[in-house]
Amino acid sequence: MCAPTEFVGSGGPLGPDPEVPSPRLYEIPEDPSQARAQSVLVLEDDPEFCAMLRMILEQQDYRVTVVANGAQGIQQILIRDFDAILCDIMMPNFPGDMFYLAVQRAKPKLCERFIFMTGHQHDPKIQEFLKRVPCRVLFKPFSMAALFDALESVTGRSH
Repeated sequence: MCAPTEFVGSGGPLGPDPEVPSPRLYEIPEDPSQARAQSVLVLEDDPEFCAMLRMILEQQDYRVTVVANGAQGIQQILIRDFDAILCDIMMPNFPGDMFYLAVQRAKPKLCERFIFMTGHQHDPKIQEFLKRVPCRVLFKPFSMAALFDALESVTGRSH
């Protein structure tokens, strides 16, 4: 007859309990908006200003897509949605107001994610447009605090 079977780790004749690996711990962010990098579409025709915005936003862990006009912006929003859209109003060929109207037709839910940028706040045409649309506006030059406040109001992500 066979002796009764003893299980490994029982402290029996096979020796002391083997060391059991501890379970892996995963940190879950308190704020769900921090769970993934948020995406920002930047429409700006000034290459130096674009480079600065890209650098600052990427340092804050945003995924940044930069385009020079509204036509390129439309191509991007047709590919994917963005968490925020930073849009210069005065751009050649396809300005920001026309881009907004195109987005309003193509993907209206993205309209609430717009943050307009302009250095032409006294232009009557721009003033009239801004009165008609419920968007945030940054008047150039603006501070980084103002930029991040505007992004927080759109994305819910605090800095």
